[in-house]
Amino acid sequence: MADLPNRLERPLSVAAAIAALSGKTNKVVPVAGATWIMRAGSRGEKIDGTFVDLSAIPDLSDIDVAKDKVSIGAMATQDVIAKGLAGHADMAALMMATGYTANPAIRRAATIGGNICTADFAASDIVPALLALDAEVEIVSPDGTSLMSMAEFLSTRRSLGRAVLVTRIVIPRRLQASTHSRITLRKAGDYPVANLSAAITVAEDRTIRTAAVAVGGVEPVAKRWTGFENALIGRNLESGEFREIAGNYTDEFEGRDDTGAPGWYRVRLLPALADRAFRFLTKSTA
Repeated sequence: MADLPNRLERPLSVAAAIAALSGKTNKVVPVAGATWIMRAGSRGEKIDGTFVDLSAIPDLSDIDVAKDKVSIGAMATQDVIAKGLAGHADMAALMMATGYTANPAIRRAATIGGNICTADFAASDIVPALLALDAEVEIVSPDGTSLMSMAEFLSTRRSLGRAVLVTRIVIPRRLQASTHSRITLRKAGDYPVANLSAAITVAEDRTIRTAAVAVGGVEPVAKRWTGFENALIGRNLESGEFREIAGNYTDEFEGRDDTGAPGWYRVRLLPALADRAFRFLTKSTA
């Protein structure tokens, strides 16, 4: 008998989940926190098929903060991640992107894996934070387990196939400081019109040695702001010129239009976001 629409399965292992995702003839939908799926109706979408609930799989919700890396299970919620990373300056971008966004109810349900896998969610705060922190994504498929950079994952996630499961996010630890800033039209819990994550290392003379800056919300997919990054190297962190510098490199972006804001407005916000981020980093590294 063919599978009925909206059937629910709850595998107890990654292997069982891969089998469930690959063994059906109808549409299969992996379910993490379900915060995006539950609002499908408000977006005019209808989701039918078999739902594969990943919440019962052991180890997918854990966070390991080691000296050399942070390893986060794909089912870890925003709330748990923010609490687990509190006090770690190098991970502040992700702590802020998970702990200061959405609302408490969403933060207790939304998962990091579900967030980065939702390709149509252009306003993610987590994605630019992971880009700026040089995160890698662990994926499991019938062929085995592999790691790919966050940028590679974003460029291929629509074509990875349905029998591929994101299981973990791995972030290297460095002697750096990071931050995340966002602008909304109304209140803090709204989706951002634009957001920006930055991570830097600073020399003893307060010059910037390395810089990673990622922008989300402005285009359909978040990306690194390479021109701005390169212009920062060797500049003194106390100079306070970051708004002006950022303004010289906004042409790297072509803003997306939607009902929330026009594309030109999203791009126009970038120098202000950069200034806000680097004011924070100047204080946090003092």
